[in-house]
Amino acid sequence: MLKYLQRLGKALMLPVACLPICGILMGIGYALAPGAMAAGGDYATSGAAYTIGFFLIKAGGALIDNMSWLFAVGVAVGMAKDKDGTAGLAGLVSWLMITKLLDPAVVATLSGIAVENVDPAFSNIQTQFIGILAGLIGSACYNKFKDTKLPDWLSFFSGKRCVAIITAVISIIVAAILFFVWPVVYGALVWVGEQILSAGAIGAGIYAFLNRLLIPFGLHHALNNVFWFTTFGIGDLNNFWAGLTSADVGYSLGMYMSGFFPCMMFGLPGAALAMIHCAKSNKKKIAIGLVGSAAICAFVCGVTEPFEFAFMFLAPALYVVYALLYGIFTVITVSLGFRAGFSFSAGLTDLIFSSTLPAAQKTLLIIPLGIAAFIVFYIVFRFAITKWDLKTPGREDDDDTAAQDAGATLANNDYTTVAATVLEGLGGADNIAVLDNCITRLRIEVKDYTQVDEKKIKSAGVAGVMRPSQTTVQVIIGTKVQFVADEMAKMLK
Repeated sequence: MLKYLQRLGKALMLPVACLPICGILMGIGYALAPGAMAAGGDYATSGAAYTIGFFLIKAGGALIDNMSWLFAVGVAVGMAKDKDGTAGLAGLVSWLMITKLLDPAVVATLSGIAVENVDPAFSNIQTQFIGILAGLIGSACYNKFKDTKLPDWLSFFSGKRCVAIITAVISIIVAAILFFVWPVVYGALVWVGEQILSAGAIGAGIYAFLNRLLIPFGLHHALNNVFWFTTFGIGDLNNFWAGLTSADVGYSLGMYMSGFFPCMMFGLPGAALAMIHCAKSNKKKIAIGLVGSAAICAFVCGVTEPFEFAFMFLAPALYVVYALLYGIFTVITVSLGFRAGFSFSAGLTDLIFSSTLPAAQKTLLIIPLGIAAFIVFYIVFRFAITKWDLKTPGREDDDDTAAQDAGATLANNDYTTVAATVLEGLGGADNIAVLDNCITRLRIEVKDYTQVDEKKIKSAGVAGVMRPSQTTVQVIIGTKVQFVADEMAKMLK
């Protein structure tokens, strides 16, 4: 299971890589156009700065607001055995089928009730969880049915053309199951939220912990509806930006938002720095590019998903620790009386603009709280990563093979010939179950290990051959492995 989750984490790297720049664009946009902030903003504001800011907000939101689409396509392609784009199409088909069948208007018709009476769970169906689920369905259908042979009169739909059709059928079944299951899950989370309300600062900490813990599934929206909005009469976010105070609402206004600020603005960058320091030397630049940009994103505007999805499936135990740190710091923050609110997320932009509102309290406490969060997140992450040898960005298994293969070179730069010779030594195209590659090696799963001829493979000029198991063959190529892998992939089609 852990290996499967790590494959999923690796597959998520492609769509996640799109997100940091979007968060930074939105942060700059909100700084230029604070009137565009969601609650109580002045939408009549005009001028060049506002126009540019509004444009940047929409540019960043184009992807941030549609992460589930990105995950559906990216996971499907990443989990497909040969990374074929047909799998991406299948993932998108699955996502569209599930979300459209469970749209509130459709659910209302199926249930024979008015749209306004539909369970609110279905208004939150377009989540990251559904995107990932659709991607997994699409990739599974592709891997299973891409070579399907149909009768002559249906031959046009044979092979890859039937994948989307089968995906659609399976997605209809999944949507039917979710029709009954989704409201139960969503309702259970809402019930948990209602139980937390009477627990004060401890309850706020439990909420923050569960909020982060549910991010991978997109189900945090169920809890957010309890605490942030007026759905259940709390409205922490709405009331804060409406200019109310704690005396007006009967509880400490802002307590369900304030704890996120030190964690997102300072704790997350501390965790990112720990990941960079723990990365293998030949992958530090990659780690800096991925989690470093995500840290800037979180500090400026509180967009944390680029960081979280970069490691939550690679190191799920660490993600639980990460969520727990949010809970602990929320209890401390709320108990000390720091109060701030956000309309978008808990970044510097929202902190600045919320500090002038009546409910804001002890804003300068963000400095000692932030320093403490940075140090604690850094120490805990660095200890956990090194102690448990977690495969965070820059520490994946591929790094170990790259270190072992340092200096490996390919004797022949005719990649087509090399690929053909290696393929012949592997027993031909019919003997290949899965073709993949890391930084320096071809990683192949074969159907019949007795057909593998290591001497033939080595005659291609490769640096070496390894056989970790009866069905696995690793061919050490060196840094030019991608060229050989691409040529072999063409031969397998």
